[in-house]
Amino acid sequence: MAFQRRLVLGAVTVFSLLGVYVLCLNLERSLSWPMVPLRHFHGFTQGPSSGSRDSVEPLDRQSDGDGWPRPAPESTFHPEPSSGAALHQHTTQAPTLKTQPPTADEHKPAAAAAENKAPDVSKSSSRSDGVDKTRTRTSTKGPKLNRQQPTQAAGPTEPPFIGDTYMSEDIPPQTDCPDNIRSRVTKTGFVDGFLKHIPVLQWAEDVTREQHQRLSRYPGAHGWGGIDYKTLVETLSVLNSSANWRLLDDWKDRSNGSKCIRCAVIGNGGILKDSKKGKEIDGHHYVFRTNGAIIKGFEQDVGSRTTHYTFSTNTLMNSMRSYAGLGYTGPPLSKETRYVFLPDHDRDYLLMKAAATHTRVERGHEQAKDPSKYFGEDVSTEKLKMYHPDFIRYLRNRFLRSNALKTKYKDIYRPSTGAVMLLAALHTCDQVSAYGFMTPDYRKYSDHYYDSIYHQVGFFINHDLRMEMTLWQQLHQAGLVQLYMRD
Repeated sequence: MAFQRRLVLGAVTVFSLLGVYVLCLNLERSLSWPMVPLRHFHGFTQGPSSGSRDSVEPLDRQSDGDGWPRPAPESTFHPEPSSGAALHQHTTQAPTLKTQPPTADEHKPAAAAAENKAPDVSKSSSRSDGVDKTRTRTSTKGPKLNRQQPTQAAGPTEPPFIGDTYMSEDIPPQTDCPDNIRSRVTKTGFVDGFLKHIPVLQWAEDVTREQHQRLSRYPGAHGWGGIDYKTLVETLSVLNSSANWRLLDDWKDRSNGSKCIRCAVIGNGGILKDSKKGKEIDGHHYVFRTNGAIIKGFEQDVGSRTTHYTFSTNTLMNSMRSYAGLGYTGPPLSKETRYVFLPDHDRDYLLMKAAATHTRVERGHEQAKDPSKYFGEDVSTEKLKMYHPDFIRYLRNRFLRSNALKTKYKDIYRPSTGAVMLLAALHTCDQVSAYGFMTPDYRKYSDHYYDSIYHQVGFFINHDLRMEMTLWQQLHQAGLVQLYMRD
């Protein structure tokens, strides 16, 4: 009898333990929270890092469409600048034509209150650069930006990769032009984002351990991420004259009594075909060109002079491969031509060093290549220049802050080479005329003025060409740039 009781008690115990185990399983399952994908959070999301990957042109090219995927519909965060930062919002809406002013719901620079002026860099502590006492640089913090907070997760309002902090330089203006861009910009919606003292070019005095540590946080064209200190020192140490840090270094020799510096900036767009603008273009003091700038046979439409040729090593090599059959053999060669590197990678620094020292490229993609094949046998160090990564990052942050920065392609997104060239002219010339850049009727024209048959304009995941097109319209309407448009 006692044995039967113990048997029943054991059975009851076993079933009780099983019941408790099943209950625990159900309880654990009910308390488990599902993982929320990052794309469901508003604001910037951290995509896979591209490291020092090249910014390839083209990259996943698509015709007449955006080359990078849109953020998820619920990602509705938009930057809202304050204290003087003019940041653009991406839109697919076609910009207004030159006969209409921008409307409130179009893509436009968001100006802060009129009393919020650009930071006074003259109050910053400065250091002498040891070469020219008229040029001092200081580290200046850009205005803080107030943004919408993510709705489902707390976090910083400014993603670290933005880096709205830049060097500052104080260089006296080269002219007394009464109607220069710097004075006109104060009367436009661009006033709060426009930094008059941003360094356009980098040179020998910019390389310090402190600056290397600061700029190594930003990859690609926006910093020195992935570039070792030794390579920087060896490259930029050869850029040690005033001609290397001043974009328009020979103005005194070519001014001919003119009070204003007039610059023509030439894109390669099909709108220039049959334009008959060549003589007008060549009539400017300076003529800027970029990438596959084919001149021979097209002089009547695009002119024949080139004073500044902008490129990255990658876009130069791509142009030589892609447009060789159309007549592009390399950068323009002339006594007045300056070569302005857009540094996307360490290969740009290596090619720059080789060109300046008249040696072959020591390593990397262009190892053993002879720079004289691109820039001529007699290229001098004074003819070589390189954009400052602070300047390129500033252009991205203040003028072309695209929704691409909210995707996994954020590390390779940058303003196009032509955009950097045009905005560099905006910051250095008194008057700027732009030819061959995208306009709202771009579908009427082939991709390039030298195309033998019609090609649709290509879009890329590493550039936001629609946003750039809208910016050109805004600058034209603000009277800061004279943009060539067909009637």
